[in-house]
Amino acid sequence: MASPNPSGGFWHRLANPARFQRLSAWLMPWLVLITLGCFGAGLYYGLYASPIDYQQKDTVRIMYVHVPAAWLAMMSYSTLAISGFVALVWRHPLADVAGAATAPIGAVFTFLALFTGAIWGQPTWGTWWVWDARLTSVLILFFMFLGYIAIRNAFDDQARAGRAASLLAIVGVVILPIIKFSVDWWNTLHQPASVSKLSGSSMDPAMLRPLLIMAVAYMALFGVLLLLRMRLELTRRRVEALQMARAGAATP
Repeated sequence: MASPNPSGGFWHRLANPARFQRLSAWLMPWLVLITLGCFGAGLYYGLYASPIDYQQKDTVRIMYVHVPAAWLAMMSYSTLAISGFVALVWRHPLADVAGAATAPIGAVFTFLALFTGAIWGQPTWGTWWVWDARLTSVLILFFMFLGYIAIRNAFDDQARAGRAASLLAIVGVVILPIIKFSVDWWNTLHQPASVSKLSGSSMDPAMLRPLLIMAVAYMALFGVLLLLRMRLELTRRRVEALQMARAGAATP
């Protein structure tokens, strides 16, 4: 009787690039539709139909862009760390591709969270930036993404670069609980969690609904970008492999 393969089943079958390309080609149009539909509904309800905040007035509407970006920044890094772990432990070929594809997307989401947070902070706190625990930890997260990208481009050996970058991603996962609980552990200007609380959300449902719709839109967009970048990365690696094979065949 064959021993069970930890990376077997569905994920093992996806190790075949051609099978992954077919599945992603089928999935992408649906994700695009979800992205467009949720962005349209979320932006309409968030920017026009939702009530204003009694203190922040219309400035609170930045929340519908800023908060999902911050969530997706953390989700992207979680994906990066999981991909790195799977690539190191089970040598799953698509895990390394997923990591290489995720890092730039996560960096963009993190930058968007920092940028929109600065725009929101200026009228709320009277300054664009403070060395607040939440802001500083998210800035570190942004540098973690950039460090991952830099390591992947620092080696000529693609396999070696992938292993080094995966180790960084796994070690750096410690930043996620720091970001999550920074507002509880330290006295910060950043407001505490108002959605993901054990006692339930303290947010008005008229504000919570468009926020969750925008979160779905961001997640669907992440899926579209991830699949697109993975497909491009697989194509690039295949072209490089063919070029190396031809160069080797041409060598006397």
